[in-house]
Amino acid sequence: MQINILYFASLADEAHCHEEKIAVSASTSLSQLYEQLRTKHRFSRPQSELRVAVNDYFAKWTDEVQDGDSVVFITPVAGG
Repeated sequence: MQINILYFASLADEAHCHEEKIAVSASTSLSQLYEQLRTKHRFSRPQSELRVAVNDYFAKWTDEVQDGDSVVFITPVAGG
């Protein structure tokens, strides 16, 4: 399965890209996906500090990715 990953803020800095297409196996949860990418890119943020969205909708970490999904990991934001 091919999926598209979008990175913003500190994750984009650590991945050295804003977007990438990757192949994943069937039955891959969003949690498993993030851990794979965290190892690959050495992300400093643990999953517990992030939200995740699939195809423009917030998702649960236990949801599985589907072929063609677009996944975004959302870092906390601060305002003033």
